[in-house]
Amino acid sequence: MKPLRFLPLTVLAFLLSPPAALIAAEPSDNWPAFPVEWRAAAPSPADISSVLDAPAGKHGFVRVKEGHLVLPGGNRFRIWGLNATGKAALPATSAAPVIAAQLAGRGINCVRFHFLDKVGTLIAEGRDDTRALDPQALERLDCFVTELKKRGIYSDLNLNVYRTYKPGDGVRDCEALGIGKGATYFDERLLELQREYARQLLTHTNAFTGLAYRDEPAVAVVEFVNENSLVESWTQNRLVGEQTGKAVGTWHDIPPSYAGALTKKFNAWLSSHASGDTLARWRREAGIEAGALIPRLRKEEFAKAAKDRFEAEAAFYMEVERNYFRDMAKFLRDELGVKSLLIGNSDHDHGGSRYALVASLAQLDIVDGHIYWQHPNYITDPKTGKRAGFTVGNTPMVDQPLKSSAVQLSRTAVAGKPYTVSEANHPFPNENACEGVPILAAYAALQDWDGIFWYTLAHEDVTTMQDHALAYFDFAKDPVKMSQLAAGALIFLRGDVQPAQRVVGRSYSREQVLESLRLPRSESPFFTPGFPLALPLVHAVRTTSFDGPPTAPFEPLTADPIVSDTGELTWRSGEKGSGVVSVDTLRSQALIGHLARQPVATKNLRAEIQTPFCALTLGALDGRPIAGAGRLLLTATARVANTGMVWNEKRTSLEKWGEAPVRIEPVTGRIALTALASARAVAAQPLDGAGQPLGPSLPLKRDGDDWILEMGQPATTWFVITVNR
Repeated sequence: MKPLRFLPLTVLAFLLSPPAALIAAEPSDNWPAFPVEWRAAAPSPADISSVLDAPAGKHGFVRVKEGHLVLPGGNRFRIWGLNATGKAALPATSAAPVIAAQLAGRGINCVRFHFLDKVGTLIAEGRDDTRALDPQALERLDCFVTELKKRGIYSDLNLNVYRTYKPGDGVRDCEALGIGKGATYFDERLLELQREYARQLLTHTNAFTGLAYRDEPAVAVVEFVNENSLVESWTQNRLVGEQTGKAVGTWHDIPPSYAGALTKKFNAWLSSHASGDTLARWRREAGIEAGALIPRLRKEEFAKAAKDRFEAEAAFYMEVERNYFRDMAKFLRDELGVKSLLIGNSDHDHGGSRYALVASLAQLDIVDGHIYWQHPNYITDPKTGKRAGFTVGNTPMVDQPLKSSAVQLSRTAVAGKPYTVSEANHPFPNENACEGVPILAAYAALQDWDGIFWYTLAHEDVTTMQDHALAYFDFAKDPVKMSQLAAGALIFLRGDVQPAQRVVGRSYSREQVLESLRLPRSESPFFTPGFPLALPLVHAVRTTSFDGPPTAPFEPLTADPIVSDTGELTWRSGEKGSGVVSVDTLRSQALIGHLARQPVATKNLRAEIQTPFCALTLGALDGRPIAGAGRLLLTATARVANTGMVWNEKRTSLEKWGEAPVRIEPVTGRIALTALASARAVAAQPLDGAGQPLGPSLPLKRDGDDWILEMGQPATTWFVITVNR
């Protein structure tokens, strides 16, 4: 969960907009409109729903075997998923089958239900408390889960995400508490309310299936909390206790009464974990009198704190977190009878070490992570403290392989545990976002992870979004990301990219885990001095222990290009602004990045492209090797923009957000499909934003062993290629 998700974009655009006379039109306004429509329609020629095993749960509950997700028969189960946030998780019952069918057609096999606990979503409005679920909202949830299940799409139910409390809840200082990140781990009333909500939701019987959610095998996962860590809150000064006004947003301090209660809990813990002499020394260090409560450390005090004092406080927070996950799992399993797999939380902040959290998460069934390539950030006016706009990262990931999403995420995977990524995105308006889906799909497969959920389908019922502009995180109206989902499913869900041949393990001592919490950001993303950051682009990596002997330093790894040990993935960074990633397997191939500057090719795909930055993918729809396939999916994607969208001079923020319709930059140039065995004729059917045929099929011209497709007309993001032999 990120702070910008519920920002009213129209309000922000108004606040940021200079006088109309000062705004120059962007070239993107000349790009063709390419809307994504959500409507009942015939199956798309690009439909890949056949890779799903419908109905979901027909074999029983997903389980864990040898460190991976499997179905009851033992076959691997990988997740290629999307989040559905807020109202998007509760579409009208008439819309549910339309949405479910389109998701299945793009290879989505699991939906993560996010922000259900926000008042006005599943929690009833118009009350003095937040302790009742809305019957009509439950009916919409039941219908959507059922329609997904019919098509082979599982569900992931989130519990505590964005619940804000009211006076009738019996929660002290509820307005200052906000959503209470951190406090949800230790405050008894908040713990009681979490259990109550879990009971209400998970024992509820779906009116359409007759099964309670605790007994529903199509519910693959239940998650406890979202991006909510007590250890993280400590390292970011969110347990200080200076929040007295009404809480606003996501990331804020806890109120004084909660901070005081936590300090008392800490001192009670210290009484059985440190000697009297040690406590006396720490009191002298803190400058307090004998017998006084030892204050908890603030972030700015970390560097100078005595080693044993710092590590003791870190260990305390770790223990509280670990006990929370253990007790919540016991409640769900033993009292409620929940049979789905459990996730406690997600490792999400790659600017600081989270090994203390991951060590606790590894108690549960699945370890999970989140990633956003260059997440938008607020600009704060230093004089007023108010938000004055936002900045965006606009640097291509292909030019920064050692900081890439794949490298950052790989720090979290634990040996012997399934690893999923329940949130990932290249947020709009990043101009290089077309690289995100195919690169992460390929490297997740190399790392042999168990699932990816893209964030997010939308924040409201997508069938009502016909006139919406693009927002930061929503896939529903983005023609680039929506067309790439099917290609990514072939790469990852079908397993077209092979797992790495070698798994490299690393071990941390308990001291390293604790001390990593005060390592500088320069050690990001692994917070392991000397770890070669290129290693996860070559081999699979896993943590083998958080309480063992430290791993010896690794040998440097500085090759360019960086080639996976399978030989299927190549990352060429080259000179600045010329990065390219290539995927070369039998059934899926891709070229991603600055193809106009650094032309590369795969066995069956070659491109002569004028578009400066783009992503091309080619996958066999019939499951055969590309060389002998009869039907292929080709995606050709570049930038996407809102109509009337205007960047600032440095292209770090938007001066004007823009509006519908959404426009695409056409990929221009020539694409050659080569070495198609015994091909007599090849044709490309362009598709529209809904995946339906767009005009007539285009015959490809033969040039020796190549079949040439001239790109640009008609403008589209994807084609179905038919090969006649």
